[in-house]
Amino acid sequence: MSDLKRRAEDRSAIPTSRDLHLECNGDPKCNGGLENPPSVDRDCKENSLMIDGKPYPLPETWTESSISEVVLKTKQRDPRKKPDEVFQYVDVSAVSNTSFKITSTAPTLGSDAPSRARKAIETDDVLFATVRPTLKRIALVPPELDGAIASTGYCVLRCDQTKVIPGFLYSFLITDHFIARIAGLERGASYPAVRDSDVMASWLPLPPLPEQKKIAHILLTVQQAIEAQERIIQTTTELKKALMHKLFTEGLCNEPQKETEIGLVPQSWEVVEIGHLTRIKGGKRLPKGEKLVDRNTGFPYIRVTDFNDFSVDVRGLLFLTEAVQRQISRYIINKDDVFISIAGSIGITGMIQSELDGANLTENAARLIVDDSSKLHPRFLMYWMASVHCQAEIIAQTVKNAQPKLALARIRALKIPIPSIEEQVELFRALDIAGHKMENARLKRDRFQDLFRNLLHQLMTAKIRVHKYQLKLQN
Repeated sequence: MSDLKRRAEDRSAIPTSRDLHLECNGDPKCNGGLENPPSVDRDCKENSLMIDGKPYPLPETWTESSISEVVLKTKQRDPRKKPDEVFQYVDVSAVSNTSFKITSTAPTLGSDAPSRARKAIETDDVLFATVRPTLKRIALVPPELDGAIASTGYCVLRCDQTKVIPGFLYSFLITDHFIARIAGLERGASYPAVRDSDVMASWLPLPPLPEQKKIAHILLTVQQAIEAQERIIQTTTELKKALMHKLFTEGLCNEPQKETEIGLVPQSWEVVEIGHLTRIKGGKRLPKGEKLVDRNTGFPYIRVTDFNDFSVDVRGLLFLTEAVQRQISRYIINKDDVFISIAGSIGITGMIQSELDGANLTENAARLIVDDSSKLHPRFLMYWMASVHCQAEIIAQTVKNAQPKLALARIRALKIPIPSIEEQVELFRALDIAGHKMENARLKRDRFQDLFRNLLHQLMTAKIRVHKYQLKLQN
């Protein structure tokens, strides 16, 4: 089965918009748990787009406020007054701008506290980084960090829960609308920032509390589905690395091992230079003054930034014009070749999808062409080049200067263990299984991320409304 066909089958298992739905508990007014976009005449006040800059109409049941009107006053604390006490410090870098969570904290002695460690935080506080705010470092404080101290680079928002639910305020701060408005208030060129008062003065739509809770719950559920796929990706990645190490040192036949220049390998395996079994060709730089285009001309140009885990990410693919294609057409890569990046992020290896067969290849990469597939299978070569041992050798062979580069001659000199072709096939198929699971998890994660962005916009602008529902996400 071709990689392209397998990818198509894998995609069929990914949740679609029909699978990722909000289901009503028998409410005939609901459409999948979400109402159709509301009629402005029916649900919104007349002339509700006000000159004060309110960006969109609100339903009649919603109100509006500034953030300052719905939060409580917070306090600062100087941990240096208790020099022997250990506290958890939340630096600005501790928040992920993709998961919108606190991902790391530093246990710190009071005597070692930095001058910016001043803001006392509690469970369900909302943190918004005022330094480079467009990076969207936004998080809810989890229970395990109750009593921790955050950097003064955060605006700490403690919700008055009779007015606003923490999860709702947190979600609103993530919206493109809020970030765009706050970006307009940035001060400073090299270190752009806003003030806490800028955040506090910002406009906030306020649904009734029950609706706020439902909106927050929907978005949290989708975030949890994203996190579940991230855990699968992380676990599968670690398992795949461990499996690669085991297979390349022990093989599949339980035979005795021998010590070689690349470490332990099974007794029957040979160790040879990659250049003895392959031809290695470089890619081609674009002619001076020529540019890539984002329309599909039929002549894709694969860059190092397009390289993915053992394949190519086609989402950002750019193309050559026909005139440029004629100039560099012999610098292509075929579906049976193995690519490796030789500049920039050096050592990324993989094979292209069948649909990209004959695509043009950047000068920052090389392709390895297997001369005799009865002795070496390209996918075995690909996985070996991604192994811990080979990657360490690639780093050692890279020329270290202002612009590090891996010379083609150095690739030829790299060593590879060679089992029988039958064992090579069994070995790479075992690794492919783990790869397919990881790829499927990535596709699901991307689908959930798209769903989250869509729901965030639709729910916060009241284009869809929530009723009694059950959120069903097929992981």
